[in-house]
Amino acid sequence: MDMTWFNDMEARIPHGKVRTRFAPSPTGYMHVGNLRTALYTWLIARHQEGTFILRIEDTDQGRLVEGATDVIYNTLKECGLTWDEGPDIGGPVGPYIQTERRDTYGKYAHLLVEKGHAYYCFCEKAESAEDSGEFDRAEDPCRNLSLAEAKARVEAGEPYVIRQRIPESGQTTFHDAIFGDITVDNDTLDDQVLLKRDGLPTYNFANVIDDHLMGITHVVRGSEYLSSAPKYNLLYEAFGWEVPTYVHCSPVMRDQHNKMSKRHGDPSYEDLKAQGYITPAILNYVTLLGWAPKGENAEREFFTLDELAEIFELSGVSKSPAIFDKEKLNYFNAHYLREMEPQAFYALAEPYLKEAVKTPGIGLTLIAPLVQGRCDTLLDIAPQVDFFDELPQYSNELYCHKKMKTDEQNSLEALKATLPVLEGLTQWTYDGIHDALVGLAEKLELKNGRIMWPVRTALSGKAVTPGGAVELCLILGKEESLRRMEKGISQLGG
Repeated sequence: MDMTWFNDMEARIPHGKVRTRFAPSPTGYMHVGNLRTALYTWLIARHQEGTFILRIEDTDQGRLVEGATDVIYNTLKECGLTWDEGPDIGGPVGPYIQTERRDTYGKYAHLLVEKGHAYYCFCEKAESAEDSGEFDRAEDPCRNLSLAEAKARVEAGEPYVIRQRIPESGQTTFHDAIFGDITVDNDTLDDQVLLKRDGLPTYNFANVIDDHLMGITHVVRGSEYLSSAPKYNLLYEAFGWEVPTYVHCSPVMRDQHNKMSKRHGDPSYEDLKAQGYITPAILNYVTLLGWAPKGENAEREFFTLDELAEIFELSGVSKSPAIFDKEKLNYFNAHYLREMEPQAFYALAEPYLKEAVKTPGIGLTLIAPLVQGRCDTLLDIAPQVDFFDELPQYSNELYCHKKMKTDEQNSLEALKATLPVLEGLTQWTYDGIHDALVGLAEKLELKNGRIMWPVRTALSGKAVTPGGAVELCLILGKEESLRRMEKGISQLGG
């Protein structure tokens, strides 16, 4: 077999620094486990000043989802996970889409047959039979065909797949950066399909070929692929190639017993954004799902992406599954919202404020600072501020507050006393409103709360509001504030 083409392919492989790849299948949204894989892969490359590659693995044509590739691009860009080589920007070892590399896999599969580490199989069994545990190499007569006889049947046009020829005895040992050395008996491994009848490779074959030809030094994937790693190793050894560093990450769990999965509707990155979570919080939290910083950063929780790249070490990755805790994510998200510059928060909050408050003239820029410190997610904004748009139906029991020492009767008296004071204000400003209400309390020899609580209740119809009576008056404006206070007086029987 002429090896010129193969030697040329070897000559293209970059060497000398860390190269990692994120290789998603365009089969839907970017779920939390995929996002974590992308993060760890990117962090390994950036921490060691290496190269991060985006590769699209689209050989499973039956599961492709229209638009999913764009989702991958957009999610990575939005998360700041920039790539150095990929389908859109090219690179020295392209193409970076598997279906565009179709001829490459076939050549390597046939080379493996020539080397005796694979064989043509003409059996009428499903190509995925081994996935269900039904494959038994001892029952496959094609394994024992001579190469000449198998080639004759191929040349005669008989359909075939190419299977990996696993040694019948002995053991295979592979090393994982997280789990250490793992040894398996070869007689427990199936002769997996490498090349399907349509000429496309299986995932397990294509990623080995691509990882080698792209010079990948670190392969990050879920621990569910640990069982496939011995077969990967045997492929590398069959070709005489160096095995990359395996990094198998334990799963992200929905709870103690169930893995997160697309099938169970567990959230994707897009879902989390739609639920009001912001990207920096999502990235920070997802990175800590199965990884922990060490040394002087061991007690820290909050990191920027650049800070994570600076400190990320594989030794911090845990063997134990990580449980996705929405309450913990809420905690992270609330922190990031509170720490944002007011203008940046307003830019995020504006669509949610506009959805809840449609009345012209209401100052959304005045409302935003009131809710910034009171939100776990952006979806918490609307329920807090909808009363600005329309006063809800409310019970007079809201006027009764033990700490403020208010009840229905003295609340009515407070509103009656406050109404003419606010009516007489010529400058409807924060200081003007504040001084008027505080001055009234002093004049009546009451604590401020005896005036402020009834006013706030009349203006909002809620037990809890962002901002107090002064802020609500300012935002609602003089006319609407007085109208709501009059309604409160009437509702209290005045």
